[in-house]
Amino acid sequence: MTAPVPKPWIMEIAPYVPGRSTTDDGRRVSKLSSNENPLGTSPKARAAFLTAATSLERYPDASAVELRETIAVRYGLDPARIIYGNGSDEVLHLAAGAFAGPGDEIIYVHYGFTVYPIATRRVGATPVVAPDKDYATDVDAILASVTERTKIVFVANPNNPTGTYAPRSEILRLHAGLPSHVLLVLDHAYAEYIEGDDDDGGMELARTAPNVLVTRTFSKMYGLAAERIGWGYASAPIIEAMHRIRLPFSITIAGTAAAVAALGDTDFVAHTKAHNAEWRRWFADEIAKLGNKGLRAVPSQANFVLVLFEGQLGAEAAYKGLMDAGYIVRWLPGQGLPHGLRITIGTEEETRGVIAALRSLAGED
Repeated sequence: MTAPVPKPWIMEIAPYVPGRSTTDDGRRVSKLSSNENPLGTSPKARAAFLTAATSLERYPDASAVELRETIAVRYGLDPARIIYGNGSDEVLHLAAGAFAGPGDEIIYVHYGFTVYPIATRRVGATPVVAPDKDYATDVDAILASVTERTKIVFVANPNNPTGTYAPRSEILRLHAGLPSHVLLVLDHAYAEYIEGDDDDGGMELARTAPNVLVTRTFSKMYGLAAERIGWGYASAPIIEAMHRIRLPFSITIAGTAAAVAALGDTDFVAHTKAHNAEWRRWFADEIAKLGNKGLRAVPSQANFVLVLFEGQLGAEAAYKGLMDAGYIVRWLPGQGLPHGLRITIGTEEETRGVIAALRSLAGED
């Protein structure tokens, strides 16, 4: 007898590996491995969640009308052109499922989000990895990778796991250089953390161009990672195609209520952004002081910093040493970064503690 055989492209998928929550010996310590909000969740969002949790026997609104209309008002969008899903991960998968398949190619950058190759291979498409430019998105390398088989280009901006940011001029140049049949997906999971009022122009492109999809999430800035609420915006034909394969009840009543309330809590968002900017800057400055020990911080516009270990202290040793000291960070050998640790900007106490531990591990104390 023979067993069912998976499609070969499915077996080529390297499963997603989430950030760890406990140490090797089971201790629960400071978790700085998943880029979660160290300040928690908006009190307004938490209250809305608890209120909505009294309706557990009801299905969610499959059209997510309230969520779409609230997002539309917040960003000045057409609610009919908003799609939603179980985190922005689902929206990324919907894009791949609607616009690519066997024989097609999907491009993403060398150090890109690990969901991109999973979404690509899941639909039988061929992943094409564009070289980076010192860990940052290289527009010329992406454009040079485009062929007649290219259907989608995924770009996270700011990028995960590097934190690097491509400015508006580069994103506009990328879009201008792509054939009109190629869907440009701009993943804005960390866009709220960009310093100042800079804007890569992605949402404006999604408003006006027929081949641009912007995705967003409530998991990071809004502190709703547990509820997995994501959304995207694009032209009507793109959204219509994606809706055809979207699960009908992929976001929950309570999660939706929390997301709607979170959008209205501008004080919490401003506090989170200010905290992140202050301690990201401080963290990067402290890593620069360890440059003589081979440590380097990649410039970040996200809520984490990628620290490279290019001296005697290696990333694996630092990862284990930080774990012993009570901090779990993200070591990235599976993403081609065995010499890097992605470290979430935590509370003041956590951020200072990580730096103190790194100084000790590097022999500075």
